[in-house]
Amino acid sequence: MSLAVANRYARVLADVVLSTGSGIEPAAAISQLQQFSGLLHGSIDLRNVLLSPAVSPARKRDVAGNLADQLGLHRVLKNFLWVMIDHRRTSQMTEIASSFETVIDERLGRVRAQVSSAADLQPEQRAQIETELARLTGKQVRCEFFVDPGLMGGVSARIGSTIYDGSVRGQLAALRGRMSTSRA
Repeated sequence: MSLAVANRYARVLADVVLSTGSGIEPAAAISQLQQFSGLLHGSIDLRNVLLSPAVSPARKRDVAGNLADQLGLHRVLKNFLWVMIDHRRTSQMTEIASSFETVIDERLGRVRAQVSSAADLQPEQRAQIETELARLTGKQVRCEFFVDPGLMGGVSARIGSTIYDGSVRGQLAALRGRMSTSRA
């Protein structure tokens, strides 16, 4: 499936979730969709049932519906799963879930940042970084934190194509660049 199709399904689900009276918060919808996607990815038996052309769509809907009930998925997501089954898109659940999260973030004015640090950061440090990135971007920032021992120290953050590099490695590279241009 192309990314365009995943984005189309994600946009439609976002329309439903963000509509008045949907009864589900966007964060809960993201979490529940990721939960089902993770379960599908982690269970060979579930994948075999939901992806096999030998299993009828009605049986697939029964299995997905029972599982959705056990997981406590909201009716909007349960109905969305049934649509995916009927249109044979279950195999693209991971891509659709990822696109859905991106669409929700865009519509709510949030941006995602990938933050790398030389060591694991404390919760206070993480909150401080999120606050500073929000100030720099003027938007609400959702950070994903990673440890990169190659940084030597400091923090590097990427938001879209913009990189905010406060790492020792980055500062050394900038210094090296300034020194090489000053000799010329």
